[in-house]
Amino acid sequence: MTPPPRILAVIDDPSLSSDIDRVVAAAGLQIVRTDDPSGHRVWSGAAAIVLDLPSARRCAQRDLPRRGQVILVSSVEPGPAEWEAAIAAGAQKVMTLPANDGELMVALAEAADMSAASGDCPARGAIAAVLAGRGGAGASVFATALARVAGESLLIDGDPWGGGLDLVLGTETEPGLRWPDLSSSSGRLNYSALREALPRHGGVSLLSGGRVLSGDPPDTDISPLSLAAVIDAGSRGGATVVCDVARQRTSTTETALAASDLVVLVTTADVRSCAASVAVSRWASQGNPNTALLVRGPSPGGLRPSDVGRLLKLPVLAAMRPERGIRPGLERGGLGLRRRSPLAHAAVKVLEVLRQGSRHGHSEKSAP
Repeated sequence: MTPPPRILAVIDDPSLSSDIDRVVAAAGLQIVRTDDPSGHRVWSGAAAIVLDLPSARRCAQRDLPRRGQVILVSSVEPGPAEWEAAIAAGAQKVMTLPANDGELMVALAEAADMSAASGDCPARGAIAAVLAGRGGAGASVFATALARVAGESLLIDGDPWGGGLDLVLGTETEPGLRWPDLSSSSGRLNYSALREALPRHGGVSLLSGGRVLSGDPPDTDISPLSLAAVIDAGSRGGATVVCDVARQRTSTTETALAASDLVVLVTTADVRSCAASVAVSRWASQGNPNTALLVRGPSPGGLRPSDVGRLLKLPVLAAMRPERGIRPGLERGGLGLRRRSPLAHAAVKVLEVLRQGSRHGHSEKSAP
């Protein structure tokens, strides 16, 4: 007989513990308490996880896989410390108790229903963040290629200064939702509805910025909460999520890094690019230790991919030869991805590592 879904509570505050007992009892659910999850199985096996500020900080320091249905609760109105801890621990929601008792009860009941229907926690799609070590390194093109080879995927434009991934994918004239339409969205989103509303190319659903060249106002404000909600919806819906993030240390970028199973830092094999990439690699690795390199040729000075990895102190996921004819193609309708092109080959190698790391709760930390 399948055991009933359980709620894992990792709570230090006694008053919050009493509030959660009351909510869980009202929802007719079972609760399991622990001071610290004993391992990945305990963490992943619960229908939902409820944390407070101290426990969220502890869990963020553990090598725990990203998952859905993680909620941070607080007895006071959440401030910067609570939001920072929520992002670090992978919590999708922050609630104040007892004011949000009803909302918490609904969230836990929904999580229990989903867990019971699947017999376990729902299978989630892998999440990758892609960023450039320097401007012009090709991160947006690689993010698009990675989404293309992944099959069913959600490609998210998280770089409002990048010119728009719709121009890379070739969907700039397609109708559908853009970031300005979701600027105030947060919390739980339904991926099926989101997928139907987004522009789509092949198996790729794209959330991009406004079409500035078509007269839309510039949109450089992507809410971290909105981004977290979209990433969670895509992963919860089983899609491979690829987020192209800005080469700037913002709360939005850090949200994408923290949510990802793998961070891909794209750099070219020259000394100046390596120098620029060092600073980016440091804060990217702080945001997510599962950060690794894609090294793009050519190398005018003879730097090998292993040399680049040693300089940046990061593992090399793949090395890529120059892609002939890619720039004219991007000017004429978007990225054309040839099956045996260097770009496609590199994307397939990275996708293999991403999916393997997602299954095990961490990415491989050695070069393939």
